[in-house]
Amino acid sequence: MPVITLPDGSQREFDNAVTVMAVAEDIGPGLAKATLAGRVNGDLVDASHLIEADAEVAIITNKSEEALELMRHDGAHVMAQAVQELFPGTQVTIGPAIENGFYYDFAPDEPFHEDDLKTIEERMHEIVKRDLPIEREVMDRAAAIKVFGELGEKYKVEIIEDIIPEDEEVSIYRQGDWFDVCRGPHLPSTGKLGKGFKLMKLAGAYWRGDSNNEMLQRIYGTAWPDKKQLKQYLHQLEEAEKRDHRKIAKKLGLFHSQEEAPGMIFWHDKGWSIYLTVVDYIRQKLRMKGYQEIHTPSIVDRTLWEKSGHWDKFGDMMFTTHSENRDYAVKPMNCPCHVQVFNQGLKSYRDLPLRLAEFGSCHRNEPSGTLHGLMRVRNFVQDDAHIFCTEDQIQSEVSDFIDLVYEVYADFGFTDILVALSTRPDERVGDDAAWDKAEKALEVALDNKGLDWKLQPGEGAFYGPKIEFVLKDCLGRQWQCGTLQVDFSMPGRLDAQYVAEDDTRQVPVMLHRAILGSVERFIGILIEEHEGRFPLWLAPVQAVIMTITDKQADFARKVQQNLAEQGFKVELDLRNEKIGFKIREHTLQRVPYMLVIGDKELENNTVAVRTRRGKDLGSMSLDDLSSRFTEEIASRGSAVLED
Repeated sequence: MPVITLPDGSQREFDNAVTVMAVAEDIGPGLAKATLAGRVNGDLVDASHLIEADAEVAIITNKSEEALELMRHDGAHVMAQAVQELFPGTQVTIGPAIENGFYYDFAPDEPFHEDDLKTIEERMHEIVKRDLPIEREVMDRAAAIKVFGELGEKYKVEIIEDIIPEDEEVSIYRQGDWFDVCRGPHLPSTGKLGKGFKLMKLAGAYWRGDSNNEMLQRIYGTAWPDKKQLKQYLHQLEEAEKRDHRKIAKKLGLFHSQEEAPGMIFWHDKGWSIYLTVVDYIRQKLRMKGYQEIHTPSIVDRTLWEKSGHWDKFGDMMFTTHSENRDYAVKPMNCPCHVQVFNQGLKSYRDLPLRLAEFGSCHRNEPSGTLHGLMRVRNFVQDDAHIFCTEDQIQSEVSDFIDLVYEVYADFGFTDILVALSTRPDERVGDDAAWDKAEKALEVALDNKGLDWKLQPGEGAFYGPKIEFVLKDCLGRQWQCGTLQVDFSMPGRLDAQYVAEDDTRQVPVMLHRAILGSVERFIGILIEEHEGRFPLWLAPVQAVIMTITDKQADFARKVQQNLAEQGFKVELDLRNEKIGFKIREHTLQRVPYMLVIGDKELENNTVAVRTRRGKDLGSMSLDDLSSRFTEEIASRGSAVLED
């Protein structure tokens, strides 16, 4: 007689073992119709799962957080069934749900073509209309190997042989005549998948991700609860494509990368101007908050990385070199070097908190297939800092840092911030007592600030838990940028000490923190957020002065000199071209202001002001124009005046 406890605390008692669907039916026919799966004692299960003992049960519907992953997993299976119906002889391999969709890797007799995606998608809709029951069964391992072997599915046989232990049964999911090896769970029937899916693209993929194995064909798809959300997602993709920072950078001449330096950036003048503006802004903020800026070597003896624990954790991602019988690593992060600065000269409790900041150039040997413009590089600069403090100072330091993070993000135009607390991973350094203190400290700090935050178990750094700050951009995309970690371990591993008030030697607590994270990546985010139309304070060229005839050239040069001496980034365009052509060209370059000088402006010592959005602001004196620029720059874009 199982007793079922529901999320609201209410209980229902049944005479016999009961399925998740039966529990939903007992609650009401409307819920039963909407049921997709269940969560029993925390585990996600099929709606047909049999509950034989007392359990905590939650019913999963399309409004549940878990529903989307179920739909995407089913999208992969329905796609695989469609492929094998249309292309007999094709072998299916692995097909998981992924972020925003799903994929399946196939071994077809003849290669798929892009035109095949439409045909496969149409067959998928047919399979959904059939509303085939999706049923789980278990099969003896030897029997499963025989069945898939007779079907010619050599990849499935290999999966069973390599992954499933000999004493375990094999989980099989059937939908009509089609079936596959899968742990599940799945929706009750193919009809529950609905119409909110679309096949996106073809790609190559090595079997089991090993380049020594044969090449397969991967089909990617996306799936959403309904056609409306699918349409929104496809529109978002179109917008994201228009905002691709690599395309905009090429158009505006900001930076480039090339094969001779994969994952490294060649900054051009305009891009470097943005870079320096961002760094100078952060530098000023840190100086006002009492940080000392330092600079540490890029290449350090291997022994330091071994002692800090980074060699065991990140050794395969480090660039290494050898000289005079010594092994060195190009630094992948700055923390061990900052401890070396702290260790110079005995510190007192009166010296704490000590805040050391560095725009440290780091190198990580990221896989070539993951490199992506500014978003994933091998050489990057972090706006990195480490705060050495006592345990009693943790709360105030974390609180001040949170305030700084929100202040900085607001200046860059980001106000929608998600916060998460990531706790101890399986592979970590330090004892549980230290981790307990560190996690509690961050939890208390977040609660004291009144922030909404989510828990991410097991996602912390190997040396300490962390708070993560995630930006939501204008397209709703999420970018994890800022972090703060409490570290009770590394300072002790690297012999950091201070003299406490009672004259004893104590190990300081080390707070690792960054606001932007990678400066390169943050600039990539800014390019896409603004679509290259930077607010005036970030724009590499803030205005272009254009003449109508050569007669105004000398005055234009004086205007340019005047504005440049005030610190504004202003260029001249004295070409013998029509003014409409010049305006269009610089508008396409996303220059915030066009300053036109004709005979009238020359006579009145003014400039005609036009914005990149096409608004004519009329004639202005240089004093009025500089006041406008100064006000807009000071607002960091929060009071854009050009509209």
